[in-house]
This record gives sequence, structure tokens and C-alpha cells, in this order.
Amino acid sequence: MDHKTKCGTIAIVGQPNVGKSTLLNYFVGTKLSITSRKAQTTRYQLLGIHSSPNTQYIFVDTPGYQLKHLNMLNRGLNKTVQQALKEVDVILFLIEPGVLDQTDLKILSMIPGETPVVLAINKVDLLKDKNKLLGYIKELDGIGRFQSIVPTSVKKSNNLEPLMQALKPFLPEQEFIFKEDELTDKNERFLAAEIVREKVFRLTGQELPYSIAVEIEKFEHVDGIRRIFAAIIVDRDTHKPMIIGKNGKRLKEISTTSRMDMEKLFGSKVWLEIWVKVQKGWADDQRALKSLGL
Repeated sequence: MDHKTKCGTIAIVGQPNVGKSTLLNYFVGTKLSITSRKAQTTRYQLLGIHSSPNTQYIFVDTPGYQLKHLNMLNRGLNKTVQQALKEVDVILFLIEPGVLDQTDLKILSMIPGETPVVLAINKVDLLKDKNKLLGYIKELDGIGRFQSIVPTSVKKSNNLEPLMQALKPFLPEQEFIFKEDELTDKNERFLAAEIVREKVFRLTGQELPYSIAVEIEKFEHVDGIRRIFAAIIVDRDTHKPMIIGKNGKRLKEISTTSRMDMEKLFGSKVWLEIWVKVQKGWADDQRALKSLGL
């Protein structure tokens, strides 16, 4: 590697549901971070790594910052965001078209003054009047805090290469931290749990509160097959049948779709067994959160 090799960390921050995890998955080129329409889907600080010939981008996907519904879990997630803001080379701040609201301004106020911020306005494809976008960009530029402002559509993969180029000047000159073929710092056990959790969110819709967790109780390699045993944890007895469904149909669908995603990600056959267990009040239980890595 020559002296012009660049490598640095970028925190992707913003409110719940602005597209942070989808953006991370695009940059990495595979599905690492789970996505759903439910707020606060992302709970863990996940690194996604994109390596090009002379540049390594280390993206940090953070939970959506929020000012309401603050149980112990959510307070912990907000703390994760605050920590990430202090430890990276550049911030990629993701918003939707419209004015910066109270939560956006709160996030902005927590970013250290010396840290560069690149603003991405996501979902611009949904704007009916494109002329409004120019006025909006001008208004945001007037804040004087953004080194670049890039309108994008993550879902349609529009304008995402220019976004990468906007981040590059702020990465320090140094050798790559990760190997060029590494995509994340997380292990397969973690990724398997996240895949199951995503399927629960997607297949239960709005009827199930988001206070569910997934614990991988056993993960083994046997004759080239990954054998994975997972428990879906809910905090009320009434939540259990919502996940299992009539005649076990929903749990079977969660299991089948999870297994298919795992096989695609891990590149091997997967034997997956999932069950549901009740652990009352886990989202406000310090010991429970710690045992689940939260």
C-alpha cells in the first residue's frame, strides 16, 4: 500500500426509520444490518466495511436516536449513539426532506465541533415538487455545520456513489485496519440472531410491541452444516401466540425465511430450530439487557 491509502470511521446517524441500515447494507454490498419499518430496529453498534483499491470506509450503523418511549433499553441505545459521535472521523447524518426537527437538532448538538458532518437527504424520490429540494438544501446550508449536502434515495440506489466521494476527503491517511475481504466485525452467531429478529419484526407487523429479543443458545458446525438453536424472547405471555401464530404457521414462516437468509449470507446449508420463551420485563431489566449484549 502506498502513503495515499486512506482508512477511517464514519458513523451513520439519524432518527429511527430514515434508512441508516439500508444505506449501510448498500455500502457493504450485502445484507448485514437488519431493516424493518419498526422504529429502533437497530440495537447494536455494527461495523460495515467497504474496501476499494486505496480507501477503506468503516461504517458504524447506530440505533435511531429518539426523545420518547425512554425505557432502560432506549436510554442505553441513545447512549450508544452519543458514544459513536465522539469516536469517529466523520459523521454521515441522514435525514428525510423537511425541516430539521427537535430530535435532529439534538443529534447535531451532540456532535463535537471539530468533527466533519456530511448530510444526506434520503427519500428525495418521494418529493412531488423537486423545486422545493433546492430551497431546502439552501436552508440547510445556511446552518453552516455541513461540509457537504447530498440528496439521495437509498432505496433506489440514487446518488450514493457521490455520497461516498463526499466522505473520502475526511478519512485519515493510514493503512487499512481490516482485511480487504472483511465485511463486518461481528461473528456469525450475532448475524444469525439479527436475521431472526428482523423476520419477527417483519412478519408480526404492528401487532407485536418491539420489546422482543433473540438469543442464540447453540451454534455449531456439523459436516459442513451450520446447526443453529435460537430463542425468541418476549416480555409477556400474550406475546407468545402472536409469534407462534395459528397452528404454528407464523413461527414456521419466521424460521424458513430466517434460514434462507442465513444460507445466503453464510454460503452453506443451515439447520435452524427456533422457539419462543417469556422473560417478563426484560427491556427494563439491567441483568437481562447485559446478558443479551445490550
